[in-house]
Amino acid sequence: MARGTGVSQGFSLADHLFNQDSISELAAEYAAALPDFDAPGFTHEVLSRFPDLALLERLEWIVDCLESRLSDDFPTMADQLEAAMVPELDPKQTDDDFGRFIHAPPGYLAVRHGLEHHRDRALDLIYETTKRFSMEWPIRPFLNRWPEETLARLKLWATDENYHVRRLVSEGTRPKLPWAKKLTMEPTTPLPLLYMLHADPTRYVTRSVANHLNDIAKTHPDLVVETLARWKTLGQQEAKELDWMTRHALRTLIKQGHEGAMDLLGFKADAPVSLKRLTLGDTTVAAGQALTFDVELEATKRSPVIIDYLIHFQKAGGKLSPKVFKLKQAVLKPNTPQVFAKKHVLKANATTFKLHPGAHKLVIQVNGRHLGEADFQVTL
Repeated sequence: MARGTGVSQGFSLADHLFNQDSISELAAEYAAALPDFDAPGFTHEVLSRFPDLALLERLEWIVDCLESRLSDDFPTMADQLEAAMVPELDPKQTDDDFGRFIHAPPGYLAVRHGLEHHRDRALDLIYETTKRFSMEWPIRPFLNRWPEETLARLKLWATDENYHVRRLVSEGTRPKLPWAKKLTMEPTTPLPLLYMLHADPTRYVTRSVANHLNDIAKTHPDLVVETLARWKTLGQQEAKELDWMTRHALRTLIKQGHEGAMDLLGFKADAPVSLKRLTLGDTTVAAGQALTFDVELEATKRSPVIIDYLIHFQKAGGKLSPKVFKLKQAVLKPNTPQVFAKKHVLKANATTFKLHPGAHKLVIQVNGRHLGEADFQVTL
């Protein structure tokens, strides 16, 4: 993570998560469990370097300072870390109970000191820690170093009574987990675990399963569609929840116009829909201003539709690169033209790309099929 990550318009995520109050609380937790723990010294040392460190750098520094005050013997260190743990997160919750970042250090110490010679004790420590703060990052080095053994442990955890543990099974094995260490196993290897988890009663778990499938879809699209269709047939998850999971898992494939994904959601690629009109508010738009347009569609029979629009942005080298955006999900009535309007602000300082002046293209896509396009110019 870049040094500036977490800072936007004066707000610092690093300062919000790691500050004098949170570090003092962490120090007090360890002092209460370990009589010889120097809470004031720990707090002073940790805070002394915070002004120069970004979010993840602060976490690593906290781990460094904690490590120096614990036993060099990992099994003993693990016992100390567990003794200082706060109570488990509320088991009656079902979603959005992430815990506190200051309780992540035991997982990082499990990797540092347990990966090679204390695998099982380290996994036990991760198991306990994830009930306080998710361990999807620390579990990944174990999946790379000990794939069979770690997957066997995750199979047991997939039926654990604690939903944070079950969620870790999916989240920790995601092929494209943001900011996390890359896994060396094939993206489809954890699929049997997702079969175990897809019927979970908690949204915290099913959201992770859906995100995991969305990751797999980027390399194995047909397999993901087949898997979701299979889960529908099995009937192990409530229909409403599985419908939500399916839409969430297929979001990338829907943007790409994948025919199988469209069909699974009830949107036909060959729906009898035509573009009657595409009108731009202006063919020249200044950076920071909005591209406005109207789309008029008509169908010869009742047709559920997903309407997307693609903007082909100008790149530095003169080529165009498309980006997909959602316009509307609707049902078109037979022989009844319907108009959809959109206002898209062309941000001059977008975080994911740089806006360049020159020729751009707008494309209208219905159920994955391109129906029409229009050119416009961007000025700075």
